[in-house]
Amino acid sequence: MPRRHVLLATAVAIGWGANFVAIDVGLRSLPPFLFVAVRFALVAFPAVFFLPRPPIALRYVLGVGLLLSAGQFALLFTSIHLGMPAGLASLVLQLQAVFTVGLAVALLGERPGRRQLVGAAVALGGIAIIGIGRTGPHLPLGALLLCVAAAASWGAGNVVVRVARAPNSMALMAWSSLVPPLPLLAMSLAFEGPRRIVDALGSVSLEGVAAVLYVVVIATGFGYSSWSWLLRLHPASKVAPFSLLVPVIGIGSAWAALGEQPGVVEIVGATVVLCGLGLVTASLRVPARRTRAAPAPAPAEP
Repeated sequence: MPRRHVLLATAVAIGWGANFVAIDVGLRSLPPFLFVAVRFALVAFPAVFFLPRPPIALRYVLGVGLLLSAGQFALLFTSIHLGMPAGLASLVLQLQAVFTVGLAVALLGERPGRRQLVGAAVALGGIAIIGIGRTGPHLPLGALLLCVAAAASWGAGNVVVRVARAPNSMALMAWSSLVPPLPLLAMSLAFEGPRRIVDALGSVSLEGVAAVLYVVVIATGFGYSSWSWLLRLHPASKVAPFSLLVPVIGIGSAWAALGEQPGVVEIVGATVVLCGLGLVTASLRVPARRTRAAPAPAPAEP
């Protein structure tokens, strides 16, 4: 990869890593379901007026919207809202690579290599270390499980993206973003209540507005479009490893901005997870005969 493309991939990873701090800050002003609904409403409009609907079956657009967008982020934001540290969430969410491989095996009949299987087992072992060592008053088990569920939803969404084979990933992002706002607004009304919605929107702080704009413009707009562009130019095996920088930046930025100092158990577990994800990511290879036909993996946007 040219140096400028390396710098762009690194900038995307930094933007996505810091995004978890923005989520934590935004949740101080907006409840999780409402936050996610606002996020995707701003992503969808006005983009859908400029990007044509992707020429794929409607069920795939709905599947991506429900799994990759609504499911993943509703679970992630609720997890952080319930006490999941933002930095640790940036690491646990990367289990999406493990779930993507497992679901591709179960649903698409793909055959993982030995390195992928070992990497998946190692990564899950790292999460178990974190769960055993950190759950309790400082990390509710429910918050950790919701974050793992968010990774599973992301993995399922990746499989839908792979099957859909949309020719324009930006158009798919925009049109699938039409799916989350109404269901999540209904969930916000049901679980967070009309009064909390009105109070949150009426008293949102400047920090909250900045957090929402960061999530929409930097993490989604800049990050997704740049990552998709890089995947069109280079093999996944060269681009995907940069996603391993996301939890490193996430933990570091949460430490600096939120005071989330990782403990020894967390550092050990995080190291084990990164080693496992490294094995899974290193196994991503695009066969030469299928380079043009194979769809790019879904961008690792948090």
